[in-house]
Amino acid sequence: MELKSKLCLVVLVFSVLLAVSSGLDYKERDPGLRQCMHQCQHQEGYDEQQKQICEQRCDDYIKQKRQEERQRRRGGGDTSFVRYDENMEQYQGGQQHQQFDQNPYLFEDQDFDTIVETDQGRVQILQKFTEKSDLLRGIANFRIGALITKPHSFVAPHHFDADCVFFVFHGRPTISMVRGDKRESHNLERGDILRVPAGTPVYIINRDENEKLFVVKLLHPVNLPDQFEAFYEGGGENPQSFFKAFSPEVLEAAFKTERDELRRLFGQQRQGSIMKASREQIEKMSHSSRSSEGLWPFHGDQPSTPFSTSSKSGPFNLLRKRPSQSNRHGRLFEADSSDYKQLEELDLQISFANITRGSMIAPFFNSRATKISFVLDGEGFFEMACTHLASQESSQEGSQRQQRSSSPSYQNVRGDLRRGTVFIVPAGHPVTAIASRNNNLQILCFEVNAKDNVRLPLTGKKNVVSQFEREAKELAFGVPGREVDRIFNKQDGEFFLEGPNNQQQGRIRSVV
Repeated sequence: MELKSKLCLVVLVFSVLLAVSSGLDYKERDPGLRQCMHQCQHQEGYDEQQKQICEQRCDDYIKQKRQEERQRRRGGGDTSFVRYDENMEQYQGGQQHQQFDQNPYLFEDQDFDTIVETDQGRVQILQKFTEKSDLLRGIANFRIGALITKPHSFVAPHHFDADCVFFVFHGRPTISMVRGDKRESHNLERGDILRVPAGTPVYIINRDENEKLFVVKLLHPVNLPDQFEAFYEGGGENPQSFFKAFSPEVLEAAFKTERDELRRLFGQQRQGSIMKASREQIEKMSHSSRSSEGLWPFHGDQPSTPFSTSSKSGPFNLLRKRPSQSNRHGRLFEADSSDYKQLEELDLQISFANITRGSMIAPFFNSRATKISFVLDGEGFFEMACTHLASQESSQEGSQRQQRSSSPSYQNVRGDLRRGTVFIVPAGHPVTAIASRNNNLQILCFEVNAKDNVRLPLTGKKNVVSQFEREAKELAFGVPGREVDRIFNKQDGEFFLEGPNNQQQGRIRSVV
């Protein structure tokens, strides 16, 4: 027994020494790292600091990759950034694959900043899209984030220098807005959309006793491109009221009040901008939305008219609308300016897709709209055909070429999806999303430049190729038209389809 223990110890020490020695020169020997760092150095528009950050990400990725390879050899499974199939070797032979943590279209936990945090909740905002890549400058003036609070919480009165669109996923908020000389209060529920115009004072409660509030919000700044600020009407030390920025003399004259009283008023609050409210306070604020002071009690006990197509500033419930696509593989709900007039000025469409586990969205592309997609729940992955990354890589690897190919090359951009992940799909880019076999995948999409947008399916019923003339099919594919028809007409599903049979779970990280 003692001999066996010593032998195990020797093996362990040898393994550690081998790992250390291999780690010392992995930078020189790993071709993937060399390629990644080469791309960082030749990335257009990067300054020296951005190049260093890029190289550090490459270094971190390769370290993680090597660790995961050791885990796989020990039976630990695959937890890499890119999801690999069993047939990845032949996949790589036919396509270029976005393997490094440089996917400009995918945002994860580390890309969010927590701008407000108290013991009752937090506000998280995604970094500017253009900080990730100049390829996203078409949506540069949009920001996306989330408000998460505990039950019976209160968000202090504030306004943004940005238009804001809320989507309620969990909880039951009451949102009160002051518009001119009137206050509008709206009791919202799961699936509700509400626009809060820029400069509108607003405060929020979660009137649910048990469920946390989870609201996704899209912001469109009106002052500085891609920058916005919160201005707190109420507050003291924390949050600080903007009134404290004025001189005491001005405040005394404006309020016609002694400065000592003003000092007490604007010096008491220290709980932060998200705080606990009593049951009585919650009841009074939520009931007021059904009183005469609330202009449109959409969720009142006896609403006078259903809120569907209107120019009023009340909410619209996306999930109560009849789904535009529905079968056993998923459901799609969509709302545009014809459903909710408040979306027209921002040129937005909002959709919610619930993809059944093991199912997929048929590949498609948008003619004009760029999709800002927020994963609300579940897990899976997306794949997208991208020519921008392929052209960058081609120019870096083959700058000596003098003539351009007669056709563009495409790169497979692929990323894991889980709760809180954001991914971008530019206009014209073919894309699909696949739910894991464990859970449904629920995705909220804000589609920018929605006016006159057309969604074009690439497979299944009504796919674009099936509408080509026979001669066009034969010329395009170089095979008889009947063979093209046989392939493109074989799938009789529409929009939601059964997922890949060899779908692998890959790395699914736990959700915090």
